[in-house]
Amino acid sequence: MKALFSQAGELAIRRLMRRRVLLAFDFDGTLAPIVARPEDAQIPAAIARRLADLVRRLPVAVVTGRSVTDVRQRLGFEASYVVGNHGAEGLGWVAHGSGLSGLRQRLQAQMAALGQAGVQVEDKGLSLALHYRLADDAEAAQRAIASCLADLPPDLAMVGGKCVVNVVIRHAPDKGDATLALLKASGCETLLFVGDDVNDEAVFERAQRDWLTVRVGRPAGHSRAMYFLETHDQMESLLALIEHTLAQDDDGRGMINA
Repeated sequence: MKALFSQAGELAIRRLMRRRVLLAFDFDGTLAPIVARPEDAQIPAAIARRLADLVRRLPVAVVTGRSVTDVRQRLGFEASYVVGNHGAEGLGWVAHGSGLSGLRQRLQAQMAALGQAGVQVEDKGLSLALHYRLADDAEAAQRAIASCLADLPPDLAMVGGKCVVNVVIRHAPDKGDATLALLKASGCETLLFVGDDVNDEAVFERAQRDWLTVRVGRPAGHSRAMYFLETHDQMESLLALIEHTLAQDDDGRGMINA
């Protein structure tokens, strides 16, 4: 990965903005900063304003692990597309039964023990999330989660994250599937995708050569993203760079047509 705010990264942005591009973003840790309680997450007003401006120029998508209903009220702008549940919700995919129902019952029976360990269970319909950011002992919380999720039904899978363990339907679309579908639906030529966590690697791994993929933060391990931002604090600067590049291109075209 290369730093996006570099000569190479800014050149890549300029090249991308000359084409019909879909702008796609993860939510938590990308558009919104990570917070202790998931229910408190919100896009900062300055970022929401820039996204509202950009959506008048280009299609803008939010592709998140949250449910569509939950994330829409947190955006502060009207996105062109919203896909939730790690890619499973918002594009017409229908689940025909899964092991989630049985797992819900299992977790309900263990709710007291999970709560004591500092684990919060979030039911998003097509997936479940077990958060442990508020746990006093992260290792104990992880052990409690592992005990509850032992011997998962074969149609379910676990996906890790930042102080969270997600349980998804194994054959459901992931974020990589979602971005490919959105690219087709939008009629765009290419894609900018920005994400920050394990489930965003599904996009990074399937990126085509003319895409631009960006990870927020340097991972502890390997990432397939092309570029990185140091922290979430650089997100507004990225959006400002995109706006500035689009404005420059407009000025150039105006000069040519004059």
